Amino acid sequence: MIDIKRLRQDPEGVRAALLRRGDATLAGALDRLAELDRRRRDALTEVERLKAGRNTASQEVARRKQAKEPADDLLAALKASSDQVKKLDAEARSVDDELGALLATIPNLPLPDVPDGDASHNRVVRTWGTPRTFDFTPKAHWDLGSALGLFDLPRGASISGSGFPVFTGVGARLVRALANFMLDLHTREHGYREVAPPLLVNRQTLTGTGQLPKFEDDLYRTEDDLFLIPTAEVPVTNLHRDEILEADDLPLGYVAFTACFRREAGAHGKDTRGLIRLHQFDKVELVRYARPEDGAAEHERLTRHAEVVLQRLGLPYRVLELAAGDTGFASARTYDLEVWAAGVGGWLEASSASIFTDFQARRANIRYRPAPGGKPEFVYTLNASGVAFPRTIIALVENNQAADGSVAIPEALVPYLGTDRLTPGD
Repeated sequence: MIDIKRLRQDPEGVRAALLRRGDATLAGALDRLAELDRRRRDALTEVERLKAGRNTASQEVARRKQAKEPADDLLAALKASSDQVKKLDAEARSVDDELGALLATIPNLPLPDVPDGDASHNRVVRTWGTPRTFDFTPKAHWDLGSALGLFDLPRGASISGSGFPVFTGVGARLVRALANFMLDLHTREHGYREVAPPLLVNRQTLTGTGQLPKFEDDLYRTEDDLFLIPTAEVPVTNLHRDEILEADDLPLGYVAFTACFRREAGAHGKDTRGLIRLHQFDKVELVRYARPEDGAAEHERLTRHAEVVLQRLGLPYRVLELAAGDTGFASARTYDLEVWAAGVGGWLEASSASIFTDFQARRANIRYRPAPGGKPEFVYTLNASGVAFPRTIIALVENNQAADGSVAIPEALVPYLGTDRLTPGD
């Protein structure tokens, strides 16, 4: 969450930064925050004043008793003061609860050099590769996948509903091959430590990374108030919740391969055909913890790590820096990696690489000690898909298809899949 001290010290600067997100409701929320913070501080100041007065009065009562002088007036005043302190303490706790709940709904501040505007102002930072030119009309992945026996969308829908594919035969092997390829790349070449986290998490964990309270409708919740993870970012970022890391341990990187589950309540009717938008999908996730001064460099490094996956697979892609109005709730800056998919004729997001500054660390209380014996400070957290499978598979089969319906497998994936070409009837 945002630092309340920063809001006190630079209210107009914080307001200007947040309003760049294009959400007009934030102005009223910030006004309410300022009011609650003022009430809380006024209550605490009055409590301190009353307690100081009570100390002085208690000393005077003691003196009068020793001198055998009457002290009924002071005792009555002390009783009234004690009652007032209790009332103010209760008011401060109530205001503090409301303040904390409201703070949890306020998004992160976009970094100053993030472009202004909505999604139409997203900026292409760089591109890699050239989309292939075909001498035939390329097929979409839903036709290719059916002919190659990669997945069975109707049976998945019958089992669970739309958005829950069943990968079959060589398609299931392809998922396994991609997982092993990406995990090996990130652990052996990029220095990440592999973890296999739980797929169910509690409210505190989701609040730590910013999914709760704002996005509860997009999550799958169990009867005992646990949630299926929307991304491995959630449990992996919380690995060090309420901990103090040593500066020498930073930067620290983890990689995890998990299924991800999303209702995407606000996306009904969008990109529902094939594998473009799913409620359950697999993803390799990268999470990093860094010193604040290293945050920008770590964000670039993290993004490059995700890019290497697409480069090794030979998939043309572009890197977009998202404008302030399109940047996610918890993120201060985000780069999207979009792969070209020849069959659907468009760019598809395969990875999102974000720096959260200290926003998640404040919510999850993840700190580090800059120097031995020094005061702990909040770390910076970062994460990226390294990368998500469905749209990577879409691009892989659509871009590498031949006129006979077969699909060439990138060289980097051949050792994991055991073949260099997928053909109908395999």
